[in-house]
Amino acid sequence: MAIVLTGTTYAQKFAFVDSEYILKNIPSYEAAQEEIDALSEQWEAEVQAEYEAIQEMYKTYKSERVLLSEEMRDKRENEIIDKEKAVKELQQKYFGPEGDLFQKRQELVQPIQDAVYKAVKELTAEGGYAIIFDTASGASILYSNPRYDKSDEILERMGYK
Repeated sequence: MAIVLTGTTYAQKFAFVDSEYILKNIPSYEAAQEEIDALSEQWEAEVQAEYEAIQEMYKTYKSERVLLSEEMRDKRENEIIDKEKAVKELQQKYFGPEGDLFQKRQELVQPIQDAVYKAVKELTAEGGYAIIFDTASGASILYSNPRYDKSDEILERMGYK
């Protein structure tokens, strides 16, 4: 018994972009990254200074512990515990999943990423591409012909280069 398949097959068009390359060639993205990095360093230093203050409080407490009444020991221990909680809360405020750093990144970087996505979407529609791969995160792409790299075209669509 022979099986006959009929129908039309269509060739699919594929292309790729390198989102890292695209973003590195957008000056406002570099400026946003520098601002985010500076804030991150500032907040890390602030948190680190607080942890060092806690270490100093604990060191002082340890050296004076034998001279303190039980009531004073409890008070000092609670001060240290409260300070640790406050620093952990500060750390969450800055670096948590919905923290200040995340919010700042959303504010500064998201509009740029949205513009890149819009340009890729337009290129896909106009060029009739079925799929556009991103080689920046392409652990599964073993080879890509530079002829199909549309990164510069995306930058041009966005008004760069």
